[in-house]
Amino acid sequence: MVLTGSTSGIGEAAALQLAAIGARLVLVARDPQRAEATLKRLKPGVKHTAHIADLSLIAETKRVAQEIAAAEPRIDVLINNAGVMSAERQLTADGLELTFATNHLAYFILTQSLLPRLLAAAPARIINTASEVHRGAHLDFSDLQSEKRYSSYGVYGKSKLAIVLFTRELALRLAGTGVTVNCLHPGVVASRFAQPRNGKGGDPSSASYLASQGIAPEKSAESLVYLASSPDLVQTTGQYFNQSVLSTPSEEAQDDAIAKRLWRESERLAGINYKIGQE
Repeated sequence: MVLTGSTSGIGEAAALQLAAIGARLVLVARDPQRAEATLKRLKPGVKHTAHIADLSLIAETKRVAQEIAAAEPRIDVLINNAGVMSAERQLTADGLELTFATNHLAYFILTQSLLPRLLAAAPARIINTASEVHRGAHLDFSDLQSEKRYSSYGVYGKSKLAIVLFTRELALRLAGTGVTVNCLHPGVVASRFAQPRNGKGGDPSSASYLASQGIAPEKSAESLVYLASSPDLVQTTGQYFNQSVLSTPSEEAQDDAIAKRLWRESERLAGINYKIGQE
């Protein structure tokens, strides 16, 4: 299993739970020291590995995906879980808004690069971490990088809407391949998610709220583990879950025309072509 955002919060909790039930994990992390600390906590006797990359950057995401693909001929599960929230608008080295680049585009790129390994392992699964905050969001294709208007919560919500739309479109394109793709709201989690990391992102008010009101990462991680491993979901694809409960996403998140438009724009920004299914 490949797992991003794996060294804190629900990602690390999910890694521990998945390792405990026998999964061999390939972690993707930003911080080498935190990655090493997480590896040491996993079930011994299994060759878990970690790859280091800044998933806000297109070149870094492509590089780490190539490294994983070269090392892993088959991937049974890909869990795209890395995420960021930023109180202030920040641009990546690619000139993209940080939240959009990390929370959506990295999922899009990493998944495309690892698809051959997932197809080789079919039946296989892709799980994307979304959020209930997608319900209040709207995608303005004239301002995907939030130059005209920026708020940390609003931009975060747009990135999570993009994830639900990506999940929907990818599921359609993967129909009949044996690779399923679903997304979930993991709950409001007490974690370091909204804290700044290496000078990137960070929303102090959200971090304070999460610390005081969020549920334990271990509880939230159960939903990720369920989507990754439950035999009940072998045929389930293109769905949105509120924790472990199948749920109906927002009206815009079910709009196939918007999903296809976002797909084309994401391909353009990332400089890739999925070459699967219908165009």
